[in-house]
Amino acid sequence: MIEILLLRHAPTQWNAAKRIQGRTDVPLSAEGLERAAGWRLPAAAADWPVLSSPLGRAVRTAEAMGLGPAPFQPLIEMDWGRLEGLRLDEIRARGGTGFAANEALGLDFRPEGGESPREVGARALAGLSALDRDTVCVTHKGVLRALFARALDWDMRGKAPVTLRDGCCHRLVLREGGVLSLETPNIPLDAEAATRG
Repeated sequence: MIEILLLRHAPTQWNAAKRIQGRTDVPLSAEGLERAAGWRLPAAAADWPVLSSPLGRAVRTAEAMGLGPAPFQPLIEMDWGRLEGLRLDEIRARGGTGFAANEALGLDFRPEGGESPREVGARALAGLSALDRDTVCVTHKGVLRALFARALDWDMRGKAPVTLRDGCCHRLVLREGGVLSLETPNIPLDAEAATRG
């Protein structure tokens, strides 16, 4: 059994504009960099190794927190294909009933030229299953949601059973056979919370 502490990168300008980033390597905004610099891991995870998505916004988040991340390909964001750079409201307006039907597939939703959340969860879990010790992972919302879907047996249709809050990390446990469970969601990353452990 190993513990995994997952956290999402700090904000970018595309986050502020509600644009889908996917694999587009958008840097942290000045505000995002400042926020990440104020984040601290819980004391219990202070000496854990740190892995990050290879995308710059995840690497820089970890570095701004004073961590030394190793890039880890299984943590890269979901590939949104031709939809990257667009806002979800734009996509829904342009895509009409065809996009709505695709979106209703939940875990099997697939943007044109991209990958499904089911595939994201499978590749992320395969990567995490190779770990041999408790680890901190800096990643993206798409990866977090795909792993939460596995941990909570959620098909990604309808509202998520747990709301992912920004500026937090999430403690998951990975057991033998690739069984993932969510132990503690939404642990604040502010410095005061970190000293409480």
